[in-house]
Amino acid sequence: MSRGWLKWVAERGLLLSGLPRLTRHRRSGHTIILAYHDIVPDGEQPVGDRSLHLARDTFAAQLDTLRKTHDVIPLTEAIEGEWRPARRPRAVITFDDAYGGAVKYGVAELCARAMPATIFVAPAFLGGGAFWWDLLTPRGAAGLPPRVRQHALTAYAGRGDCILADSTLAPGVLPVLPPFARGAPESELLAAAGKPGITLASHSWSHPNLPALPPDELEQELGRPLSWLREHVDSPLPYLSYPYGLSAPHVEAAVEKAGYRAALCIEGGWLHTRPKRTFALPRVDVPSGISPEGFRLRIAGVLS
Repeated sequence: MSRGWLKWVAERGLLLSGLPRLTRHRRSGHTIILAYHDIVPDGEQPVGDRSLHLARDTFAAQLDTLRKTHDVIPLTEAIEGEWRPARRPRAVITFDDAYGGAVKYGVAELCARAMPATIFVAPAFLGGGAFWWDLLTPRGAAGLPPRVRQHALTAYAGRGDCILADSTLAPGVLPVLPPFARGAPESELLAAAGKPGITLASHSWSHPNLPALPPDELEQELGRPLSWLREHVDSPLPYLSYPYGLSAPHVEAAVEKAGYRAALCIEGGWLHTRPKRTFALPRVDVPSGISPEGFRLRIAGVLS
């Protein structure tokens, strides 16, 4: 028996057990913040770090599943809204990185269902910038080798230009990525932000590992995207999504000092009440390899 088949049997068994319905009932009024990255258009194959690039039809099916069991609310309501009892769990949809596919195809699916979402933007990559983790993922591999990722985040603090300049990490000719797998055009992002329910927030300026930065660079990485958002968008959200999900107490202090009102991680589970520690808010990652059964279990709170 294959591992994938055994996993499917286990997931189906959990769904048929009735546990997800019971768990959802116990989480009524609680909030799950979902973290997505890219959406791959119909007829295209995922490239780069495969876990980040979700097929459009899969994303659409997940939205339809979510609508049946959750109340989908804006991020601002989850963080700063009045907390009140509810019949169903609540869900928030977020995207990191402002990939072209997320901005064009993900937003289209959301608008077709009148669902709100927040896109966390690293402005340095707008206009077709390629992310180093997609460029360095070997062709046919599911994701970046862990040793490469760890070295890039520690030795180079996640700075893409430094990482790609290291011939031991980036040997040979780098691939040319399709538009959906690169930073969105600025015009498309701003057009998306003009649609009902779609809001923009900060993902730093150039997506470094914030805890590894010296104080002056950290200040720039936090301040520049806020300025960009205020210049280009009528009502940007003063929220930050930590690049790579990495933070530290001194980073949280700098985030607050820079003028943000909240910051989000990439893991950590659910919000059970109105958050008190707003600079380390939890989210639940949605990788591309998750099965329909696994997604239903995750949004019910059965699986983390």
